[in-house]
Amino acid sequence: MASPVDVVLGSVAFAIFWVLAVFPSVPFMPIGRTAGSLLGAMLMVLFRVMTPDQAYAAIDLPILGLLFGTMVVSIYLERADMFKYLGKLLSWRSMGPKDLICRICLISAISSSLFTNDTTCVILTEFVLKIARQNHLPPHPFLLALATSANIGSAATPVGNPQNLVIAVRSKISFGDFLFGILPAMLVGLVLNALLILCMYRRLLSIQRDEEDAIGKAVADENAITHWFSPATILHSSSLNSQERNSKLETINEQSSPDINGNTVHVDTIRSRESSAENEMFQMVSNNALESSALMITVTSDDSSKRCEEIPLLSNKQIRVRSALFVESSESEGKENFTKRLKRTMWKPCVYLVTLGMLISMLMGLNMSWTAITAAIALIVLDYRDAQPCLKKVSYPLLIFFCGMFTTVDGFNRTGIPSTVWDLVEPYAKINNLFGIAVLAIVILVLSNLASNVPAVLLLGVPVATSATALSVTHEKKAWLILAWVSGVAGNLSLLGSAANLIVCEQARLAPLGYNLSFWKHLKFGVPSTLIVTAIGLAFMIK
Repeated sequence: MASPVDVVLGSVAFAIFWVLAVFPSVPFMPIGRTAGSLLGAMLMVLFRVMTPDQAYAAIDLPILGLLFGTMVVSIYLERADMFKYLGKLLSWRSMGPKDLICRICLISAISSSLFTNDTTCVILTEFVLKIARQNHLPPHPFLLALATSANIGSAATPVGNPQNLVIAVRSKISFGDFLFGILPAMLVGLVLNALLILCMYRRLLSIQRDEEDAIGKAVADENAITHWFSPATILHSSSLNSQERNSKLETINEQSSPDINGNTVHVDTIRSRESSAENEMFQMVSNNALESSALMITVTSDDSSKRCEEIPLLSNKQIRVRSALFVESSESEGKENFTKRLKRTMWKPCVYLVTLGMLISMLMGLNMSWTAITAAIALIVLDYRDAQPCLKKVSYPLLIFFCGMFTTVDGFNRTGIPSTVWDLVEPYAKINNLFGIAVLAIVILVLSNLASNVPAVLLLGVPVATSATALSVTHEKKAWLILAWVSGVAGNLSLLGSAANLIVCEQARLAPLGYNLSFWKHLKFGVPSTLIVTAIGLAFMIK
């Protein structure tokens, strides 16, 4: 233990950090999680619990690099319509609400394991809510399926959630060992979670067949409406109509000729102008082409006022030259459009190939942080345009939050309180027997929901691994994987247990067809799901 003064001051700094991290909008200091983590780090230094150099050293740069790289890759995957395709899979030939629940669970889990649970929930929440609303279904079973499956699926890979990034970097477990160590538990847990939703909400999900048929058509109809009334389509059709009107006008001018006696020929047309508030009638009068090369236009407004304008006519030679120029410009525009189409067509497969290469490189055991950063830079170069708009979408507040959290948690560890508490629990939390694994799982579950899963991993990671290493070297890897699995599934216990839960809740509440997923609705399903999925998953991991 540190000195009593350091223990007290360090505990105060950590308590302030904890309150602002779990309740970012507390009335007495509504500064948010990011500022709260920086405040906790600053207090650790001001209270002399740690020196400034120790505070800087506590920031884990490989974890930040891995987090940044995966964020950039996810942004470019979103631009390449990866998540739109995943959304379409939800409604493609759907066989009803129960089938939709199973699809949401599967797609959410796979997407989260590859692109993080937070990204998956941000992209798919509004889409899932829209499908439920369009088919007059209660949204909360589908939102629960999305959030809980995202947390379960994210536990399977090092890039699935932030705490797994910490575990993968600090344990030095390869991507492949991490994946195959947790994959059986994840698959079983995913099936159990889907079955629990279907059982608990079976009455809400029982609808007539004619309503089931509408689910597969809802998104397709909406996409058709969006296509027909998109700004690009309207602009394109307006351009074509304008060109068509101009060509007709030129044809009229060419074909209209005065009679030999010098009498004028009148052509009356009515045009509707979008940019003008008044409707005007144009009377185009062509003079004798033998004596005049101008066209007189008499404009009659609604208030009966008239004005005359003289427009020079084009000779046949001028018309031919202008037509030739028009053909050349059309050809050049066609070449440019073809080049853009070709680039856009080739760019998407390149994004997918770079992402696949990143995952394969991680499976081969290459450094995960630099692999993710390399993939991110490769996508930026392939995009061949200013990267600032995409880089603006990176969640820099989350990166800053991690910096402050690393420093705050390291300062709290220096007080000696976590190690003292662990010394009391360690004799009962040995992972070489079932009772010890159960005790360790309960500790992780409780701490993950009290302090959030990332701080829980930072506090428990080294002590748990050290205790397991004392038993045998092989137990160390097992301890890290148990920590990853339980801390990931622990996010399903309550609405505050995971950032993905809060994202689903807020996205659903702020959506045009909004829905409030309450704390108690989540808790009612979260408690049994978390306990059952955690226990059965551990049984498959410790075989």
